[in-house]
Amino acid sequence: MGFYEDKVLPRLIAWAMRTGELTRYRERLVPRAEGRVLEVGLGSGLNLPWYGRQAERVIGLEPSAELLRRAASLAARAACPVHLLRAAAEAIPLAAASIDTAVMTWTLCSLRDARAGLREVRRVLRPGGALVFVEHGLAPEPGVAAWQHRLDPLWWRVSCHLDNPVERLLAEAGFEFLELRSGYLGAGPKLATFMVEGVARPVP
Repeated sequence: MGFYEDKVLPRLIAWAMRTGELTRYRERLVPRAEGRVLEVGLGSGLNLPWYGRQAERVIGLEPSAELLRRAASLAARAACPVHLLRAAAEAIPLAAASIDTAVMTWTLCSLRDARAGLREVRRVLRPGGALVFVEHGLAPEPGVAAWQHRLDPLWWRVSCHLDNPVERLLAEAGFEFLELRSGYLGAGPKLATFMVEGVARPVP
């Protein structure tokens, strides 16, 4: 990886993901994870304080060594055992049907191949397991969506994808929704703040 991707971008991500508005999503969603948990895109570990005792163990998957280093101190203080694993979502080094709950919070936008990543998440989830998620993506307003499409090639070079159709990607990967909510974050440009959150499970 280049210096920007290896050193600068992880620091920007760690800083950007600390906002209070994002914390409210974490408080609402992360405690619902139970059993053997896989967090895809652990980042700097900001979700770790929100796992409860119903999580037997958390495997934190993250390709960035810098972000894993930052996550280590939070992992040591978590309410359940945490194993940090440096790997990409597109090739998860876990056995099929070995996970009870997968957690993804603002992860899809950072994947080079979101479809491949979701297929891998589905593979490692046990039958009846759950995916708890919140992602930003393609806005429903045509004017906003058009600008997302225009800017995405540049935005991806410095940050992440703007225009992932989150609901469609999940459905195409073989998930059905148990809960689904969407709407704009209270602050920030509409280009990057349309949120989709919910709980999904693999289609039998």
